[in-house]
Amino acid sequence: MKTTILFSTLTLLTIAGCNNMNTSNEKITSTTETVKDSLISKNGYSEVNGIKMYYEIYGQGNPLVLIHGGGSTIQTSFGKVIPLFAKHRQLIAVELQAHGRTGNRDTDLSFEQDAEDVVALLKNLRITKADFFGFSNGGTTSMQIAIRHPEIVNALILGSALCKRNGVPEQFWDFMKQAHIGQMPEQLKEAYNQVAANPDGLQVMHDRDVKRMLNFKDIPDEQIKSIKAPTLIIIGDKDVITPEHALEMHKLISNSQLAIIPGGHGEYMGEITTLKSTTKESEFIVPHIEKFIKESSTLLPK
Repeated sequence: MKTTILFSTLTLLTIAGCNNMNTSNEKITSTTETVKDSLISKNGYSEVNGIKMYYEIYGQGNPLVLIHGGGSTIQTSFGKVIPLFAKHRQLIAVELQAHGRTGNRDTDLSFEQDAEDVVALLKNLRITKADFFGFSNGGTTSMQIAIRHPEIVNALILGSALCKRNGVPEQFWDFMKQAHIGQMPEQLKEAYNQVAANPDGLQVMHDRDVKRMLNFKDIPDEQIKSIKAPTLIIIGDKDVITPEHALEMHKLISNSQLAIIPGGHGEYMGEITTLKSTTKESEFIVPHIEKFIKESSTLLPK
């Protein structure tokens, strides 16, 4: 595995009903002043567990929460699929601790804390139940939401998610021990610097993401088996996540489906570091996810 390809993928892993509702601890900013994307119906910050968490809301309909990969922003992970999803549903896209526009706290990153932050944000937005689409690190966070707060999850889409250390090649961990910011994809650096209030935070985000992965421990089988929400597991056939790992997740989550799509880590959704001028995979994956969610909703208890 070439170093450049490996780092591009590992960075994504490490670094990888409420439209009109405001709560007292939210600050909604003017869309025209702060965001050029005309699809956004709201964007702002919410006080969440001691940090100001940035979010964007698109469209109308049943809520789908988008949770980005490591080292990423909303747009670098989901920019290609947001316009497609927003045609049929409401999207709540978030930026996690130390990423993009969201503030930092003086604690190490953890998937468990990210999960609690997202759940607290949804509570502030008065969203009691939603579908979740997490990519890469965001997929691992989405698993923690389903494990810790199953009552809030309708359907779960796990894009290139990791739950066991053996889910990536051994050289991933060897490389992680010597990872430095100079190897971070330029697209992710530029995206961070375009939106972050503090450019010096880039180094902090990178180092904390790396530390989180170096300290990553397997999610116990019992916790994975506890996920009862209908779950769609997606990876690329050239993903950093191995097919064997995706299959193991599929076996552990009883109500799950597995899709292996041609391409690399996130290429199936047009993630920015894998984006190609001829990429059409995102146009395929969105209808597939929509179909999965629709079919899953018929199986949920009324």
